[in-house]
Amino acid sequence: MATSNKQPARTLPLLYLSAAHVSLALAFLFAGCWPRAVAGFFYHSWLLALVHLITLGWISLSIIGAFYIVAPLALRARLAPRRLDYVAYGFALVGLIGMVGHFWIQEYGGMAWSAGTVALGLFYMTVRIVGAVRDAAIQPAVKWHIVLACVNFWVAASMGLLIAIDKVAHFLGGFVLANVFAHAHLAALGWATMMVIGVGYRMLPMTIPSKMPTGRSLYVSAVFLEIGVLGLFVTLLLRSPLTIVFGLTAIVGLAAFAVHVATMLRRPVPKPVGAHRIDFGLLHAAAAGVWLLAAIAIGLLLLVEPTSPQMLRAAAAYGIFGLVGFLAQMVVAMEARLLPMVNWFWVYAASDYRVAPPSPHAMRDRFLQAIVFIGWAAGVPSLAAGMFFESATLVSVGAWPLFAAVVLAAIDNVFVVIPARKCHVAENWPAA
Repeated sequence: MATSNKQPARTLPLLYLSAAHVSLALAFLFAGCWPRAVAGFFYHSWLLALVHLITLGWISLSIIGAFYIVAPLALRARLAPRRLDYVAYGFALVGLIGMVGHFWIQEYGGMAWSAGTVALGLFYMTVRIVGAVRDAAIQPAVKWHIVLACVNFWVAASMGLLIAIDKVAHFLGGFVLANVFAHAHLAALGWATMMVIGVGYRMLPMTIPSKMPTGRSLYVSAVFLEIGVLGLFVTLLLRSPLTIVFGLTAIVGLAAFAVHVATMLRRPVPKPVGAHRIDFGLLHAAAAGVWLLAAIAIGLLLLVEPTSPQMLRAAAAYGIFGLVGFLAQMVVAMEARLLPMVNWFWVYAASDYRVAPPSPHAMRDRFLQAIVFIGWAAGVPSLAAGMFFESATLVSVGAWPLFAAVVLAAIDNVFVVIPARKCHVAENWPAA
C-alpha cells in the first residue's frame, strides 16, 4: 500500500533513525575504546569526528527522520517522501561517513568536500520541512520556531563549511576557537534547540497528556531565543563582551518555554487506556532538562570568566551537558513515545483500518526502557566529569553505559517496529 499524504511514511524515517542510532553508538563506542583521545583539550580531529557523529549523525538525522512522522501526527502537515528525499538521505549519509572518516585520518581536503555533501542533503530536507509547515493547521508561533530553526541550520551549515574549507585554504580571519564556538552555538541552540521547542509545543501535550498551549505568549521563546542565538553568533565571532547580553537573552527564551511546560504539567487531561504511571519518555525529557540547567550554569560562567585552562575544561563539560545530556537525550525522549505511536498507525493502516492494534503503551519493553534510562543517568555526568578533570577513566566509565543504552534502545525500537513490518509484508504478499 502506498503511503498517503495523511499517513506517516515508513521506510525513509526508519532509514534516518537507523543511521542516527549507528552514529551515536559509534561515538560512544570510540569514546569507550579510546578515552585518552577524548579526555583533554577538545579541539582535535578525533574528538571533532565524535562530536559530528552526535550533532549531525544522531541529532540532525533524528530530527529529519522524525519529522516525516511528526508532520502528519502532530503538526497537521503533509510530508510524503519523494524520490529526491531518498537522494538527499544518500547525500547526508555518504557525506557524514566521509566527514567523520576524513576527520579520523586528518585529511581535511576530503573532510571539506564531505561537509558540503552532508550540508547539501540536509539543506534540501530543511527546505522541504519549511514548505510542509507553511500550510500546516497549527499555531503560527509553532511554525515560526520550526522555520527559524531551519534558517539557523542554513547559516550554521554555511559557517561550518567555511571552517572546513579554512582547514585547507586558511582564509578565515579571527580566532579559530571563536569561529568554532560561534558555529557550534548557532547549530546547537539555533537549529536543534529551536526545533525541539517548536515541536515540543505540539508533542509534549500529547505525551504528558495535557491541554495544548495557545496564545501570543508562544512567540516569546522564538523571539528571545532567536535574538540571543544570532547575537551570540556575531559576538562570539567578534570576541565581544556583549556575549553575556545575548547569552542572557537566549536564556529568557528557554525560560519562556519552561514556563509553558510547567503550565502543561499543571493542566493535565486523563491519560489514555494502558498508559503507565512511570513514563520513561517523560523521565528522559526531565533528565534532559536537568542537564540543560547544568549547561546554562556553566555557560554563564564561561561568559563572565576570562579564558584559562580551567575554563577550557569547563567548556568541554558544558558541551557534554548541552549536546549529550540535553539535546541527545531529548531525542531519546522523543523516540520513546513517537515510534510506538506511529507503529500503531502503521499496523492499523495495514488492516485497512478494520482491526485496532493494542495500545502503543504496551509496545515498549519496560525492562529495557529502565536499563536505557539508567545508562543515560549514569553516563552523562561521568562523561562530563571526565572531560572536566581530563580523566580517561571517567570518560570510559561514562561512555560504556551510554553505548549500552543506545544499543538496547535500538533493540527495543526493533521490537516495536517488527509488528508493523510483518503486517506490511503480509499485506503486499501476492495471493496464491
